[in-house]
Amino acid sequence: MTDTPTLPELIDMQIRTTGPMSVATYMGLCLTHPTKGYYKTADPLGAAGDFITAPEISQMFGELLGFFIVSLWQQMGSPREFTVLELGPGRGTLMADVLRVACKAEGFRDGLDLRLFETNPALIAEQNARLEAYGAKWIDGFDKVGPGPLLVLANEFFDALPIRQFVRAEDGWHERMIGTNNGRRVFGLNPTPIPASAMPDILAEAELNAVLEVGLASGEVMNRLATTISTQGGAILAIDYGYARTQTGETLQGVRRHQYANVLDAPGEVDLSAHVDFEALGTVAAKAGLAVQPLATQGQFLNRMGINERASALIAANPGMATDISTAKARLVAPEQMGELFKVFCAASPGLQPPGFA
Repeated sequence: MTDTPTLPELIDMQIRTTGPMSVATYMGLCLTHPTKGYYKTADPLGAAGDFITAPEISQMFGELLGFFIVSLWQQMGSPREFTVLELGPGRGTLMADVLRVACKAEGFRDGLDLRLFETNPALIAEQNARLEAYGAKWIDGFDKVGPGPLLVLANEFFDALPIRQFVRAEDGWHERMIGTNNGRRVFGLNPTPIPASAMPDILAEAELNAVLEVGLASGEVMNRLATTISTQGGAILAIDYGYARTQTGETLQGVRRHQYANVLDAPGEVDLSAHVDFEALGTVAAKAGLAVQPLATQGQFLNRMGINERASALIAANPGMATDISTAKARLVAPEQMGELFKVFCAASPGLQPPGFA
């Protein structure tokens, strides 16, 4: 009886059997393999994990998103039935902070249908511990929501969806692939060039060896959600690191225990992510009939939502924690920290005025 192959062995076996795989296929296997993927087996959050997200830094982040959600709910006429859906809810910290604020609005709790898109058993258990009182339901498909308006929160979700990479060579664009050489995983190029007509016009003058990253999976997720929202009403708020305009440049990275790691080493044990192309997401949302707000930086959004006032109130109630509160606020909004790297995207039903945007 042989031992079960590890994820690296499975990936190498697939390459030997079927040939080099795309970056998207590799990312999908590394992150979401049914039993051995990173998001199936790891608890990546916090000091003991691989990274720390904004909700883990301060309760203010989630509280301000709670005000955001309530504002849209009220603008829609305070519907008696509506869904709040979070994509990749982590430990449930963000949603617990959101709902602590939002449920103070009369009628909000009564009509709330809380859905969470999550696949990690360990994180589902933590989410349940924090959110059980709200009757949370876990879903594995974006069509599994109620018939009422849909309000979606996605904090650091889109960056983890698989991307394809294309590299400019002398004879045109080639897809970057992952193969093996002398027993090690390596990058290479598909020998067949992509037809020029299939590439965006803005890339016509791209330099030799330029890299284009395309998030087909992100586009598909956005299309499904935006199509639902265009029919039922609502909005999607996505917060992530990324860029406002489609551009060339390699951003695929690996992180392990708060340090950068080689993306080809230790599949299933390294968090893989890439910057989000918000222009591409906006194009998809607009085609579905949603109104796309001007992209904001995280610092701009949180300042407009009142983080300074919230921090002052917390300090007044907890004077002994003034330094910690101020430090956490700076980490969220300061340009040299998360304030400019992270962007805030919103697409909503026409007529709604999402707060926090210019």
